[in-house]
Formats: sequence, C-alpha cells, structure tokens
Amino acid sequence: MAWLGPGSLMRDVAVVCNGEEISYAGPASEAPEADEMLELDGFMMPAAADRHVHIGLSDPAAVLVGGVTAVRDLAWPADRIFSLADASEGPSFNGPLIRAAGPMLTAPGGYPVGESWAPPGTGLEVRSADEARSAVEELAGRGAGQIKVSLNSDAGPTPDDATLVAICTTAASRGIPVTAHAQGKGEVERALGAGVTELAHTPWTESLSDSLLDMMAKSMRIVSTLDILSFGRDTPEVRTALDNMRRFIAAGGAVFYGTDLGNGAVPPGIHVGELGLMRQAGLGAEPLMEALVRGPLAEGAPADLIGLTENPLEDLGAFESLVLVVRNGQVAWVRPEG
Repeated sequence: MAWLGPGSLMRDVAVVCNGEEISYAGPASEAPEADEMLELDGFMMPAAADRHVHIGLSDPAAVLVGGVTAVRDLAWPADRIFSLADASEGPSFNGPLIRAAGPMLTAPGGYPVGESWAPPGTGLEVRSADEARSAVEELAGRGAGQIKVSLNSDAGPTPDDATLVAICTTAASRGIPVTAHAQGKGEVERALGAGVTELAHTPWTESLSDSLLDMMAKSMRIVSTLDILSFGRDTPEVRTALDNMRRFIAAGGAVFYGTDLGNGAVPPGIHVGELGLMRQAGLGAEPLMEALVRGPLAEGAPADLIGLTENPLEDLGAFESLVLVVRNGQVAWVRPEG
C-alpha cells in the first residue's frame, strides 16, 4: 500500500525514478519498465521534511536514516551553514537536503546573542531599517531560503517596528519568506502587522484571541515545534500552544511539521511525539501527513520516499517501523534483514 499524497491512498503501486526526479507514480500495472527494481512489502509514502532544525547541533546522517530527507535550518552562523547547505546538494553528502536562513536578525543584544546554544554569529544585530535592508540583501545573495527574525522580548530587545517592516518588505521584494521567533506579549501581533509570513514556533507564552488567530490564518503559517514545550510531559506551555494551534487550524490556518532539532532531547528523524501533539491539536490523519512530507510522490517531484511496515494513517507508531529511505532516487538506508 502507498500514500502518494492528498487523496491518493492506493494498493499495488510503483514509483519510478529518473535520476533525482520521479518519472512515474501510480498503479504498478501501468508503470513503465525500469532498469532496477526494489520491492517493498509494507507501506510507501513521501519522505519527511523538518521545517525547523539547527542541524549544527545534530547529526545529519541520523536525520536522514530517520526518514527526513530535507530540512530548514533556522539560525546558524552564515559561513558555516551556507557551505553545509551547498554541500548537501552533492551526491556524496550523508544527510538531508539543507535549506538555510543563516543568522537570525535581531536587535543589538537581542536573542539569540550570547545564548549558550548559539555560536557567535548565530544572531546578526541590526540597528536600523537601513541595516536591516542591507542584511536581508546580503543573506539573499548568499542563498538564504528564508529570513528569520527574533521577536523574543522575553529574552531581550527586539527590532523596532520600522526595522521589522524593512526586513519583511526587503525579503518580499526578493521573493523570500520571513519567519519569526515570536515570544512575549504582543510579539505575534507585531509579526502579523509587519508582514511576517511564518511563525517558527506555535505561540506558547500567551493565549491568543480568536480574532487574532483568524487574521493570522489568512496570511501566516505556523511551524509546530510543540514537543520542545513538554518533552513528553504535560506542561502549561504545551497546553497553551495546543489551544492556540487548535483554534488556528479551525480558522483555516496552515501548520507544518518542525521539531527545533538541536533544542534538548529532540530525536533525529521523524519525531512521533511531535506528530502526536499535532494530532491532539486537531490535524486529521491525511492533513497531518501533508504537514509532515516534503511533497507528494508525483511526476517531476524530488525522488524522496520512505518505506514502513505499517500504515501511519492508522497508527502514528508506524513511523517507528521504518525500513527504507530513498533520497534523490538513491537508497540512503534500508533496514537489515533479521
């Protein structure tokens, strides 16, 4: 059985790869001939993408064999992360494809400057709208796939409104989305008003109003990162986040899977605990899979897929029975027999 994407749960499926792309995905009886064949007795689906990691605090190889073939790094020193992202494009790289934001834009002395987890250069301090515009242009020129801005008023100063707007408008002019770490009273409202397109975490420091969540749902998406608020426990923070996410989803908001890998005891690869919390927040079985995967298995899509022994649409525990990982049309890992 296979889940190829929304509305495509099928039996007796074949996926044919032409190099790094899929050339066919559908009924096995209609598949073109292939030079090599790998049979899977189990469940096939697209590989996962983690939209919030700090890959420098983890092991890329472990991420890949855990079923995640693409990640977005959301804050690391520019010289280190952009070179690693370039390397991830090569056939010899033992890890997922990496898309990177580079350093997090912040106010002088603002988060994450000086944080124990953040090497020097993880935060890029901007003092004005002009400096913000220059910083965005520089990061865009180095290949940033998104811009991240710190709106963590609980930990220190944040960019003023003019600077925040300059970040968003400059990024928009380059076609680059802006994601924000919004922590502290009123910071989500500031992000929404300035044109931030994504929150790097589900808001957890305060209960957001229904009217605010309705407005957010029209122009923002949220990356989940729920388990870092609980690590398997019941905490006030995760309860607040779950309630915010539940109402955001009900308002039609888009949620994507992300773990903040590198932050505490987050396992590399597909994190079943994170998915379980997203399910608690109201995502049904198929929308949850959509939030998790890099994209559907379809002609022209990246040839990234995973094999499991069971159907995760019925039981999320199936992700603990991973047997196959394919990245760029090549077998990256297969579970040994016995």
